[in-house]
Amino acid sequence: FPGQLLGGELAAVFAIFTSQAWNMAFSMFQSLRTVPRDVQDAAKVLRLTAWHRFWRLELPFAIPGLVWNMMMSMSGGWFYVVASEAVTVGTTHVTLPGIGAYVATAILNRDLTAIGWALLAMTAVILAYNQFFFHPLAAWADKYRFETTTGQTIPQSWFLDALRRMRLIPALGDPWQRVFRASFGVRLPLPAGPALLRVPTKLADWSWYGVVGIAAVFGGWHIAVYLSESLGWGDLREALEVTLLTMTRVMLISVAASLVWVPIGVWIGLRPRWSGTMQSVAQFLAALPANLLFPLAVVMIVRYHLNTEFWVMPLMLLGAQWYILFNVIAGASAFPNDLREVAETLRLRGWPWWRSVILPGIFPYYVTGAITAAGGAWNASIVAEYMRWGETTISVPGVGSYIARMTEMGDYPRILLGLVVMSRVVTLLNRLLWRPLSAYAERRLRLD
Repeated sequence: FPGQLLGGELAAVFAIFTSQAWNMAFSMFQSLRTVPRDVQDAAKVLRLTAWHRFWRLELPFAIPGLVWNMMMSMSGGWFYVVASEAVTVGTTHVTLPGIGAYVATAILNRDLTAIGWALLAMTAVILAYNQFFFHPLAAWADKYRFETTTGQTIPQSWFLDALRRMRLIPALGDPWQRVFRASFGVRLPLPAGPALLRVPTKLADWSWYGVVGIAAVFGGWHIAVYLSESLGWGDLREALEVTLLTMTRVMLISVAASLVWVPIGVWIGLRPRWSGTMQSVAQFLAALPANLLFPLAVVMIVRYHLNTEFWVMPLMLLGAQWYILFNVIAGASAFPNDLREVAETLRLRGWPWWRSVILPGIFPYYVTGAITAAGGAWNASIVAEYMRWGETTISVPGVGSYIARMTEMGDYPRILLGLVVMSRVVTLLNRLLWRPLSAYAERRLRLD
């Protein structure tokens, strides 16, 4: 879109979308794979169709985790607004109207006052949508927690209570609710026909895999040809080395965030009376873009000659830790009250309680949080490993700084090389670590 901001707007929306979509997708996937078997058997006995099964069983079971990940997605979007509204690639500069570009300009001009005003504006917006949207949504979603007993404390929201007392909201929602409920009575059986005309599920799956495989081979071949014409083995070795450096930081950050935020998340999730207040605090802290702290970090590092390779890790942690916290809160909030009562009856305390009760109960949620936290750390590395404050630049060896430097120089072959190598390393890490953990959670730690 030459001469227009539409192309930049679409690119920014795409970048922010990718920062928000995947943790919700992982949360939904984890919920679908861990629906209790007895509930699934009941759905089969009642002969629910796929439509009924999704709306009556699978989506309600997934709602508590999905709501908390929506909060995290909203918070993560603020981080990438700053990185996506002001972009420089070689000699091309794209600046979009928005708070992100405002902050980027303030950082370039070393204007702490402007950053303070941006922080104040973000604070007001974050507090508003938390009180009027997410806090009521979390209180409403509590009714979907998987329970076989009653007596648990129900989270409260003053705004949700006010909406329930209003006559206008039910009047507006009743027609849609009738249509939605009527759809549950509609059954659309597959048309009868010869068995040979029905495509087996396995055949359809393998056909899709074949299409994707051909596309991957075709695209991979063109990428390899393009890179081989411009780069050599030395460039590949350099990209691999810096990617492994960043991977080490990502794994250390994941471990540190787990040790700190799992106990805190469990404490918040098991106390509904506190969850509203603590949710507001966590939502506010998570939504504040860590990018706003980077100028202060640059000033401190330069002034006191700090070790940049160490201090970049807390900055990456700010972009990753909240995924673990929010998912652990979701898991603890959805933990069945009857299992807590059994643990109290057996007088389980301390480490036996953690090992045998709560850690197995929240583990599927934790795996989702850890996967998305690792992804958040990889993304944050591109900003944290290459920081600027006016004319002062701090670059730390890693794939994040490698991609950022090459983007600033407009070196497209090395940008692509960094992305390809990082993607392959992340995929390998998923295969060797995250997928086995997800399979273990699905196989051994279901609420059956």
